[in-house]
Amino acid sequence: MSKQSAQLRSEGSSLLLEVIDGALNIAHWGAPLVGDISELSHAQQVSIANSSWDVPQNPGIMRESSRGFLGRQTLSGHRHGQAWSTKFEVTDFRHEDNRCDVTLQDLYAELEVLLTFSMDTFGVLRQNAVIKNIGKSDYSLNEFIHWLPLPQEAKESLDFAGRWSNERQPQRKNIATGTWVRESREGRSGHNFSIATIALEPRTTFSSGCAWATSIAWSGNSHYLIERGFDGRQSIGAGELLLPGEIILKPNETYSAPEMVSVFSSMGLDGISAAYHSHIRARSMHPQRPRPLTLNMWEALYFAHDEAVIRELVDVAAEIGVERIVLDDGWFHSRRNDRAGLGDWVIDNEVWGNGLNPIIKYVNSKGIEFGLWFEGEMVNQDSELYRAHPDWILHEGDRIPPLWRHQLVLDLAHEGAFNHVLEQTSQILSDHEITYIKWDHNRVLVDAGHLGHAGVHTQTKAIYRLFAELKARHPGLEIESCASGGARIDLGVINFVDRFWTSDNNDALERQTIQRWTAQVIPPELLGTHIGPTHGHQTGRTLELSMRAITALFGHAGIEWNITEATTSEREFLKSWATYYKNNRSLLHSGRVVRTDYPDAHGYLHGVIDHKKSRAIFAYVQLTPTAAIHPAPLKFPGLDETATYTVKAVYPAGKPRFMLITPPAWMAGVQLSGSALAHTGVAAPILAPANAFLIEITKN
Repeated sequence: MSKQSAQLRSEGSSLLLEVIDGALNIAHWGAPLVGDISELSHAQQVSIANSSWDVPQNPGIMRESSRGFLGRQTLSGHRHGQAWSTKFEVTDFRHEDNRCDVTLQDLYAELEVLLTFSMDTFGVLRQNAVIKNIGKSDYSLNEFIHWLPLPQEAKESLDFAGRWSNERQPQRKNIATGTWVRESREGRSGHNFSIATIALEPRTTFSSGCAWATSIAWSGNSHYLIERGFDGRQSIGAGELLLPGEIILKPNETYSAPEMVSVFSSMGLDGISAAYHSHIRARSMHPQRPRPLTLNMWEALYFAHDEAVIRELVDVAAEIGVERIVLDDGWFHSRRNDRAGLGDWVIDNEVWGNGLNPIIKYVNSKGIEFGLWFEGEMVNQDSELYRAHPDWILHEGDRIPPLWRHQLVLDLAHEGAFNHVLEQTSQILSDHEITYIKWDHNRVLVDAGHLGHAGVHTQTKAIYRLFAELKARHPGLEIESCASGGARIDLGVINFVDRFWTSDNNDALERQTIQRWTAQVIPPELLGTHIGPTHGHQTGRTLELSMRAITALFGHAGIEWNITEATTSEREFLKSWATYYKNNRSLLHSGRVVRTDYPDAHGYLHGVIDHKKSRAIFAYVQLTPTAAIHPAPLKFPGLDETATYTVKAVYPAGKPRFMLITPPAWMAGVQLSGSALAHTGVAAPILAPANAFLIEITKN
């Protein structure tokens, strides 16, 4: 019988699968393998060590104790305390093009697992698993984790920690012996959710070195893992974190594990980003029309809704060139603060005596789209819904979970609660010209029971179903995923939404890092990036308009500011910036994101280059004071090194605050080769801290 094997390949990576002794093995994940690899498994067979197995063991992709594996297994569960250990055998192996489907069975444990591997042209690897109970009794599934091997050159890991208003902060550290786990137990992906875990060589930077990244496509509880055994083997994995008893498979029932989406890059962290961005942009549901310049009114109004005030905001927005306006929290029944009203998705006639249609028509008359805020998964105890159906919350026994922002969580897996939210939301959309909803999720899930069982898994499935149904009923509807800012940004919900609110923190200095690392996986056009007020609401910091505007430019741009308070000069700059965004968003939302390895810790130099290498827009950002008088030169990798480019500084929202007598001469315009720009660069001006400016690069 010939050996069963399959290599999935792209230009920059490959995955090699082999069946050995009945077990499915991943023999390689990394750079493409070419030439004769028929004896690779023979070449990889390890020595017989002292105080070890008498013959080499093949634990396979299921990482089983029955096959001599001493680390964390892929699948864990039992059948009423029995069938707790498995030994799966490959029963079907199908390979076609860049996809491989493998069926494994354990007839003693009475389980079947269908594993699917696929790789696209960008090198993005997708792993799926369906576990089926082929027995005659219930099977309790405790855990299923997707795993991939790591070479021992991967000495470090990078993941992201965070909290409200400070999401996705990088933490890089050494990989040590043992199992390292990052768990998210918020019931949503969470502020502290690591949008990816990346293994690295010590020399890996943004532009060079190898990196192996995984991201779990799931919006509920999850965990990321890196394991290094005492035998030197290393693995990286991710999966849904299941609560006790959450998945009990009845005979013939299946569990579909959330997909793991992975990338290998030999071109550094930007290579990882390029693959993820291209993969996401290739989806059929990816937004196609230009991303509208958006004004969200939360920080302009909070709960103080007043139609006359809003009309003033709309007038200024139209003058600036805003294309979409979103009315945030406070429009519905009894919602004068955050203690009441959630769950009652009907218009508050005390504030909106004539309903929302007059203000919507006024907004539309200015050529602006109208959007509306919802938080449909939540309920206040002070609401008509809760008074009528207190049993519709996620809860365990007769307990009421602790309040968070004075609210509880509706059990959307309960058909009554699901239909209530769906029908009330859908009715509002049907009765009004609303093309966009901002959907918030302002608390974590704890003690989250559904009809006596743990309910995070069913809640996550329910919100996917709700979003899908709203879009089916209202073609063209766009949904923004917001969760106290950036607490639900992941590759699961991305297939149901059109935009992410990156963070509640609109302070441009903080946003530089938050946006920098969220874009490690998510392309800029899906990230809400707004100009906040002069005096930041989250940090109390006062920043130049130019700094705020440049920071907001590199995403799906917008404004979160009471712009009626802007000066005449500021309005003119906002108008100029809005025009610049519209003229350049096709580049900003389709090009390759570049984060240079700038040598000075005080600054960032980042930008976007179009795929023809004919145009680029970069931002130089002064974060803190310089250590030396003259900052390091600005170098621009990724251009055509044989071409000549015109390089100049531009100021669509006004000039930054310089700390110099005269700026470098090139800023008015200079011509240089792509090679010179990459390897020599141009002199950096001396800026005051928390300032930035743009650099345009155009091929001659």
